[in-house]
Amino acid sequence: MAKLTLRRTENISGDFYVDSSCIDCDTCRWMTPSVFNRAAGQSVVYHQPTNQTERLSSLQALLACPTSSIGTVEKPVDIKNAIASFPIPVAENIYHCGYHAENSYGAASYLIVRPEGNVLVDSPRFAPPLVKRLEEMGGIRYLYLTHRDDVADHQKFHEYFKCDRILHSDDITTDTSNIETQLTGLEPFTIDTDLLIIPVPGHSKGHTVLLYKNFLFTGDHLAWSEKLAQLVGFPDVCWYSWSKQVESMRQLLNYSFEWVLPGHGRRYHTDTVKMHQQMQQCVTWMESVR
Repeated sequence: MAKLTLRRTENISGDFYVDSSCIDCDTCRWMTPSVFNRAAGQSVVYHQPTNQTERLSSLQALLACPTSSIGTVEKPVDIKNAIASFPIPVAENIYHCGYHAENSYGAASYLIVRPEGNVLVDSPRFAPPLVKRLEEMGGIRYLYLTHRDDVADHQKFHEYFKCDRILHSDDITTDTSNIETQLTGLEPFTIDTDLLIIPVPGHSKGHTVLLYKNFLFTGDHLAWSEKLAQLVGFPDVCWYSWSKQVESMRQLLNYSFEWVLPGHGRRYHTDTVKMHQQMQQCVTWMESVR
């Protein structure tokens, strides 16, 4: 829980604040950019909420923060409304789970609700309010893990929902050695008629992405950069091979989608034509760096 005694001096005065335990994961800044910003290497409140929409969004960021670094001076009497808002609708039957995990460095997790069985994309914290809502929404059929970094509480979700977990064998560690489906090779893998897993080695050796209809869930492979105003890979946090990641990104030009939903970085949504153009621009940029 955030501590008022650790409140960062860079925060603007008012009810909401960020304390010095912030790990600079960017969660609050992309969830509520009208309230949170970055200063001196950590998040801060630069604008206090002025309406109910901003307040709800700020409380959602508070709950999603992986290190409980966001607090309020006054006890938030409306926190139950924020708790009840998760998972947050993104588009159609796609939801942002919130409750980011510290050991995933605040990576986002998503829920795909489908008649054939729901899919949890990467693991959030095993938070009781979220677990209850996931159960009410039909539970979890598959827990798909993009890569080794964002597995968080996968074991607890598996034990509770009896879901099948999916991770590429090249990213298996001691913590994930008992995962049910361990993918191999570089060929796309079909889970169901509407779920296609595409290997994209680079950030890690066994990184994959999930294509569901017009939605591409990209983990740490691909995201929108506010600074560069384009889609990017992340050369500074490429743990396996940048050349392989460039090659993997080039392969994604063969697929059509309208949404990029990453674990880290910002989401991006446009039509398929513009998305293809952006992907081409991304590949060209990646070829020019590092």
